[in-house]
Amino acid sequence: MISVAGIAIEGDKFFIARRTAGGDLGGKWEFPGGKAEEGESDQDAMIREYDEEFSVPVQVGSFLGSASFEHRGLGHTLNAYRIYFLKTDFKLTEHTEWRWASIEEIEKLDFVPSDGKLLPILKAYGCGEA
Repeated sequence: MISVAGIAIEGDKFFIARRTAGGDLGGKWEFPGGKAEEGESDQDAMIREYDEEFSVPVQVGSFLGSASFEHRGLGHTLNAYRIYFLKTDFKLTEHTEWRWASIEEIEKLDFVPSDGKLLPILKAYGCGEA
């Protein structure tokens, strides 16, 4: 199964959001994104997810890397892309809050484990450095 994560960067900070309560990942912080639907490209999935979750348009930039993980016994691949907000008047539908955070701050938060696997990739690319 393929999932996508959008990585928006402002200076040395990343856009993250806290999931609403419920389920095994409820209340955790994440790089927003989600599962690609059948026949949908990663880029189209990213655009759809940000529209559904924040009601904002995004431009999808370069591929940053991917991480593999297992969830409920199934193998998944999480593809990360740089994204750019075309508007920032967020309307939260699946999150309770959002913020900009440095990698050091993210490492101290209750972060979704699969998204946490992206941190070494972001550090290796120098993402988030001022």
